[in-house]
Amino acid sequence: MTKKPCIPDKLPLHELDWQRLASFTSKATMAVARYDGTLAGMVNAAVLLSPITRREAVLSSRIEGTQASMVEVLKHEAGEEYSENKKGDINEVMNYRKALLLGEDSLAERPISLQLIRELHSLLMQGVRGGDKTPGSFRTEQNWIGKKGTPIEEARFIPPDPLLMQDAMINLEEYINFDDIDPLVQLAILHAQFEIIHPFVDGNGRLGRMLIPLFLYQKNVLQRPMFYLSEYLDEADEEYRGRLLAITDDNDWQGWIEFFLLALQHQAARNTEKAKSIHKLYEEMKVLFVGITHSQYAQTTLDAFFNKPILNSSDFLKITEINNRGTANTILRALVHEEVISVLREGSGQSPAIYCFPSLINISEGQDVI
Repeated sequence: MTKKPCIPDKLPLHELDWQRLASFTSKATMAVARYDGTLAGMVNAAVLLSPITRREAVLSSRIEGTQASMVEVLKHEAGEEYSENKKGDINEVMNYRKALLLGEDSLAERPISLQLIRELHSLLMQGVRGGDKTPGSFRTEQNWIGKKGTPIEEARFIPPDPLLMQDAMINLEEYINFDDIDPLVQLAILHAQFEIIHPFVDGNGRLGRMLIPLFLYQKNVLQRPMFYLSEYLDEADEEYRGRLLAITDDNDWQGWIEFFLLALQHQAARNTEKAKSIHKLYEEMKVLFVGITHSQYAQTTLDAFFNKPILNSSDFLKITEINNRGTANTILRALVHEEVISVLREGSGQSPAIYCFPSLINISEGQDVI
């Protein structure tokens, strides 16, 4: 029997077992607070955690089938050439990161709204696959979820009818700006509700995950919107999708919320350790870069490689604002000689050399990849 379009629940929910959720919320809250405390100890968290922001863009896009690694994205930004298919994947990742940064900047002036969500979607889908499917506009047609090429009769899930969807999104906007009993439970609910409503023709999964750090920031749970959950959700992809489906199939909000809070707890602990490792590396490199370069540009050089762990010599000049190419080349040669950075591509003609900072990339990836 063909499934019918789902009818989303009105928010806020009123039939949750809060007593059972208590242990989940307390553990998740403590873990997220520890992570926030780690951020508080970083003078320039945006620079230090720039690689983690890129990794989030990679992993969130990977959940939707995009095949591009963080190293490939960084190499592309530095001028490495790839096939058209690979460039399409890389551009999707780059759009995700741009949209995430736009969301962070926007929250300084206004709360999360349907207008902001549409703006983020427009940027997310700009010039990539699905970019011809009304980016920045809510859908006006019925969509469904299933294996590629699956007809609606065999759909795994059918989101709300477009007419119903409009009211559901208005309700979601009201809920996002409402103070529910617990902000982390509220986050679990709003993320699931967004995916259930599926308001766009394409890009719903990525945008729904993008709302996670933005909501935590808006609710003052985090002092910066830099909490990324896609690593856990990518690893638990089957359960992630199954728990979402169980909400509409079996009204199992409880199971979904418990799964999501557990995801927050585990990822917060992982994010904390990664942030501490990156901060430790930064402090060590501050001393080392001065000792190796003997230059007034040691700090800006270090920040350049933390912001872009793979970059070309032309970008290096722009980022550091070193106005003498000879000085820049001397600094880069010294760092290469001491094996702090490595050369991925020698400069030739109009093509600048490409350099890499392996220590930072390997910490960000959680393994040696370069």
